[in-house]
Amino acid sequence: MKKITIGKTDLQVAPINFGGNVFGWTLDEKQSFEILDAFVNAGYNFIDTADTYSWWVEGHKGGESEAIIGKWMKARNNRDKVVIATKVGSQNKEHKEDVSRAHILKSVDESLQRLQTDHIDLYYTHFDDNVTPVEETLSAYDDIIKAGKVRYIAASNLTPERLTESLKLAEEKGLPRYQALQPHYNLVERANFETKYQPIAQQYGLSVMPYWSLAAGFLTGKYRSEEDLKKSVRGEGVRKYLDAKGIGVLNALDTVAANHNSKPATVALAWLLAQPTIAAPIVSATSQHQLDTLVAAPALQLDAEDLGLLDNASK
Repeated sequence: MKKITIGKTDLQVAPINFGGNVFGWTLDEKQSFEILDAFVNAGYNFIDTADTYSWWVEGHKGGESEAIIGKWMKARNNRDKVVIATKVGSQNKEHKEDVSRAHILKSVDESLQRLQTDHIDLYYTHFDDNVTPVEETLSAYDDIIKAGKVRYIAASNLTPERLTESLKLAEEKGLPRYQALQPHYNLVERANFETKYQPIAQQYGLSVMPYWSLAAGFLTGKYRSEEDLKKSVRGEGVRKYLDAKGIGVLNALDTVAANHNSKPATVALAWLLAQPTIAAPIVSATSQHQLDTLVAAPALQLDAEDLGLLDNASK
């Protein structure tokens, strides 16, 4: 499978990024190992997690996902064959968002221990605290990169202003610069990314890995009515998409999927991959069937008519 290069790095990844928030939450350790094996066997190598996954689960404190990935890599002896992204800065039950130097230096060592590795390939600012000076955060990253603990850094939930400030300061002072961006972006959530973040990504050559690529499952076509919202615990989260625009997007996905003998979820990801700056959408799966639908996206080439239909329905 053709791999893409993340930003201005030497990290080569296949164009689907597996989201590890399910590990230790909706998938136990054995199930997590099985889905990771299937993902890698399908030709993929890019795995995303965070130091706080899955702190929201009763009895969890965060780090459960990293620990499972670490055990899996050790059991499979495949650390050199996968690209691992994790994050720092998110809240959990013990602290609020924090990208201070002290928190980064403490957190990176804890992540490395759970992942059972000596380095993290891509280390994200998960959530900005909007208080810590940008230079303090980047200087902390500089230290852990020089120590060999992290190879490259990336950004997720930063304001456009703080993201731009970080990128400019990195250039001015020779500090590490963000190489990738992880925003909320999909067919029913376009405006914020396309107007505020895409220009920054294009200007600075950031590779974009959208999260919630399938709008919490809405773009799979699973939810088409009020009654459908009861199908899963995530149902209520997509209620806001059950309007004329949302249904229009689903209808367009159905049409394109039928033309290609494909599935709406596959088409939704293929649309993302056809957009400027998009490198590897983040997806999660809890079964082989779901995974097959997702990993088929890079091979689906949408033509101008397909893209036009989806664009018109989603604007």
